[in-house]
Amino acid sequence: MFRLPPRPPRFDVLIALLGLLGGLLLWGLGLHTRIAAPTVPTDNSAAWTLLPLAATAGAELLRRSWTGCGLAVGTVALVADQFTVGSLATVLMYTDLVYAAALYGPPARARRLPAVTGLVTVAVTLALLAWFREPQALLVGLVVGVIFFGPATTGAMLRNHREAAAAARLRAEQTALLAEMDRVQAVTDERARMARELHDLVAGHLSAIAIHSTAALSLDDEATSRRALGVIRENSVAGLAEMRRLIEVLRAEETDAPSVAPTLDGLGTLVEQARANGLDVRRFTLPPAGPPPPAPVGLAAYRIVQESLTNALKHGAPGPVDAVLGRADGALTVRVVSPLGPRARPGPRVPGSGAGLVGMRERAELLGGSFAAGPVAGAGTGGERRWEVRAVLPLGEAEGGPRGTVSGQADDDGLGDTRER
Repeated sequence: MFRLPPRPPRFDVLIALLGLLGGLLLWGLGLHTRIAAPTVPTDNSAAWTLLPLAATAGAELLRRSWTGCGLAVGTVALVADQFTVGSLATVLMYTDLVYAAALYGPPARARRLPAVTGLVTVAVTLALLAWFREPQALLVGLVVGVIFFGPATTGAMLRNHREAAAAARLRAEQTALLAEMDRVQAVTDERARMARELHDLVAGHLSAIAIHSTAALSLDDEATSRRALGVIRENSVAGLAEMRRLIEVLRAEETDAPSVAPTLDGLGTLVEQARANGLDVRRFTLPPAGPPPPAPVGLAAYRIVQESLTNALKHGAPGPVDAVLGRADGALTVRVVSPLGPRARPGPRVPGSGAGLVGMRERAELLGGSFAAGPVAGAGTGGERRWEVRAVLPLGEAEGGPRGTVSGQADDDGLGDTRER
């Protein structure tokens, strides 16, 4: 179905109007490109030049939308102009049509047009030399090159420059987008890391404070209350010190930031503090003597033991707790087992958010290790079930290892206690 060309831009209308008015002015002044008599002799031969002028001006309206059609109309008009006295305005508007065809036309045409116009220029020059056998024919060939080859080459070069600039802008936008995605990911990772640190630093102390404050309020015994208040004060001071050290790290410069990352050497103090808080840690074993694990592995192991003891204090039933660390197959293994059963501690249950299990799993996965937590068959009297936390942390520097999983198994009757940690 035939479609009319779109409305031309104002700039194209202005070019066509100026070209037409300029041609009429030259025609009125009697200024023509040919001095000899025209090929079409009439009484008013100069008037014939207005037809190619009007056709070329009309083709200017198609210089952006229908570049091929405009160039074809302009070529026919230019050839027809050679049979009249000629108009400089027609020639100038035709050079603009060639330029626009290379700049706004399809990419294939823009690539071919300089080569085609170059061949036309060479062919016309050689034909004129063969016909006239005069050196002046080279000047005519130069004029033909200015009319054909020059505008086509200029338009193609400008088009390539624009495409290169557009590609550079696109690459810059993509780079900025990737940088923004990296920044958002870095902020997200840092927020997750800070959330894990805050949870691990504060949760244990606040849990002990909540449990012993409940005991102090529930039991009408002065000695028990004093012991509970002592534990509360000790955990309050320790938690405040941990928070202050973390704030110092966040505020300090990178070069003078104090080191607050705990190591396996601090697990003994951690276990003693858990015992002071009322947790019955009967078995505590460190790995055999050997080279210390990398700092990230030691920190992850410390935090996993810390969170496991905190969960045992908050959610576990009274009974012995085992914390065992060892080395096997180039990895550091962490295993914490606590009683699982009906809660017997006085006072209300300390609520849990589930962030502890998530944080332990994330720490193990970031090191390429594995993590599992859930009820297991116990070895105590009566075969009671116990809650086990187990993590395997590779001692190498490989990243992106197997993804850990958090497993939780139900009791045989489906009614077991799957504690919210």
